[in-house]
Amino acid sequence: MIEWLGLHTAYSNQFSDSLLVLLVLMVPLLMGGVAAFWRPQRRWPVSFVILMALLTLGLLALFLLARQILEHGSQAWLIELGPLALHWRANGLTLLLLLLTQIVTLASAAYAPAYLKSEVGRGGAQAWLWPLQGVLTTSLSLIWLAGDLLTLYIGLELMGLAAVGLMLLPGRMEALAAGMRYLLLALVGSLAFLLGVALLLGGWGRLDLAGLAMLAEPGPVLWVSVALLSAGLLLKAAAFPLHAWLAPVHSSAWTPVSALHAALVVKGSFFIAVQLWVVLVPEAKAAAWLVGAMGGAAVLWGGVLAWRSVKLKDVVAWSTVSQLGYLLLGFSLLIGTGPTVAAVAWEGTWLQLAAHSLAKAGMFLATGNLIFSTGESHVKGLAGASRRMPLSLLSFGIASISLIGLPPSGGFTAKWLLLHAALEAGYLPWLAALALGTLLSAAYVFRVFRYSFVEDAEPLDYRRVPWSMEFFAMILALASLLLGLVAEWPLLLLRAPGGEP
Repeated sequence: MIEWLGLHTAYSNQFSDSLLVLLVLMVPLLMGGVAAFWRPQRRWPVSFVILMALLTLGLLALFLLARQILEHGSQAWLIELGPLALHWRANGLTLLLLLLTQIVTLASAAYAPAYLKSEVGRGGAQAWLWPLQGVLTTSLSLIWLAGDLLTLYIGLELMGLAAVGLMLLPGRMEALAAGMRYLLLALVGSLAFLLGVALLLGGWGRLDLAGLAMLAEPGPVLWVSVALLSAGLLLKAAAFPLHAWLAPVHSSAWTPVSALHAALVVKGSFFIAVQLWVVLVPEAKAAAWLVGAMGGAAVLWGGVLAWRSVKLKDVVAWSTVSQLGYLLLGFSLLIGTGPTVAAVAWEGTWLQLAAHSLAKAGMFLATGNLIFSTGESHVKGLAGASRRMPLSLLSFGIASISLIGLPPSGGFTAKWLLLHAALEAGYLPWLAALALGTLLSAAYVFRVFRYSFVEDAEPLDYRRVPWSMEFFAMILALASLLLGLVAEWPLLLLRAPGGEP
């Protein structure tokens, strides 16, 4: 399976190839700096022209990189910085994740100006939103491209620091408390990750994943290092039972920040964990079953807590815990199973990641619109919102279609593939988890709509939601729905030469 990660490729020394990768990494940083210097609320024409030019450059670089990979297969680069050697690679999976990152972060960044102007007001902290988003996008892109543990660690730490900074921006006491708690847990996860890296380096003297795949041998050193690496990453990914920090963080964060965090930040840690298991312990069936059991518990526990949550943002946050459980189920279907099961599970896992990212980002933006308009943060406070907030409720509902797993959404196609893999493997408990998870998802979604359609509620003083906030919530929600109709395209990327299941 290591070939699916694009790690077994010859290094490219062409300057044009390296330049494309550098542009993909650097353009988000430049866009964040431009948005901070020429803030969109104040100098929109100037910032718009510069940002569109940078965006065009970044998308062109991504397009050229995609064409090269689809034509010639996986690409790899060796960057030597004195005694350090950084290994980068790109394949179809990398392209899918890079494109997903661009879509979600651009929608979140474009949603932010109207949100900050209408909801937050003026304040010096606003200027830090876009630079931190740029750092977050670059760090995620670095994680998708990394082929060694050193680069992965750099990307992981940059991502964590940017995420903490974004969480602290509101400046309120509850935001500071939640952000500092998140920082503390992120540091604990980083420490566990570093200890695991140190064991691998001491045992085999290599940090590149391809080299470790050839040299690492089963034994106490490998098992302890993988356990440390996994514990640190699963803590950062809010995987059950290490998830308690997630809901408080989202409750106090700005809406576009919550969308980014739930859609992308937790996925970065998950991506690294899957890579390490595929590279280091591809036959650890018993351990993969344990992670799969954690996933099943996450699906049920997160769904129950989302159904019982009082606050609207908590519903969406606990829904994230539940939906991440499906990704954990993928561990047990990828590790220690036959090639047919693993191939189907590989496609289902990454399609589920993409569908959930789009749907959850759209749902958080729609939730922010509902809270902004009604001034109510509780689910019961939505009573009567159906008449005054039809577009936001529609965006929430369309995103929910993918989370529940109804056709023709991307979530349906992904869960169908996971269901097929579980049937092929004979893992009957996973079938029950998938079925119960679907019912719980429907329960907490329809609970929101139940209150929204109460007709005899007292009239609220609704505020008009800016069109851009409605627009980008709808775009992301529709993207999660349409992903199921064009699912063959992302699956084509996963099957690109050098990375096909």
